[in-house]
Amino acid sequence: MDPLYGFVFLGLFTPGPNVILLTLSGARFGIARTLPHLIGVVLGVGVIAGLTALGIAALLLAMPALELALKTLAAGWILWMAWRLWISAAREADGKARPMTLIEAVLFQWVNPKIWAVALTAASAYPGGGTPLAEAARLALAFSGTNLIVCTFWTCAGAALTVLLTREAAWTLFARVMALLLVACALLVFL
Repeated sequence: MDPLYGFVFLGLFTPGPNVILLTLSGARFGIARTLPHLIGVVLGVGVIAGLTALGIAALLLAMPALELALKTLAAGWILWMAWRLWISAAREADGKARPMTLIEAVLFQWVNPKIWAVALTAASAYPGGGTPLAEAARLALAFSGTNLIVCTFWTCAGAALTVLLTREAAWTLFARVMALLLVACALLVFL
């Protein structure tokens, strides 16, 4: 078995913005309503991994100003999501809450620093020896395929938590813990 898959699994399974948001969405909206978010993450991560293999990550590393801008945007977006979560009402009390859409989830990957870091490491540490297009396809498929399993697990785990989150106080505590984990992710962007 290609060791790339083990690395990608561990890189994507460990907590980061996608894991936190999918767990939260599964708990808040259930599996069916979270599916567009889940599919968007899977597709977006595959695109980022493929582009990384084609050299986009090298461009970011060669241009520190562009890398800093991306990190700043990522941290800002993650902190905004954390703030919205911190002040959110229990479950769907306000009727305005909705899961992330497929497009929003795809676009989020562009500023998700964890995905860039895992993809860059995978591209450099586990080369397959193919042409640039073959490497891009290899990484894109490895990331998307593995991430489908990871995202499904965390979404289902969140949905399973709904049994414990029936009281408003429990939901508020859960939401605030998730918000604090997002804040930690935002701070880790600059490390």
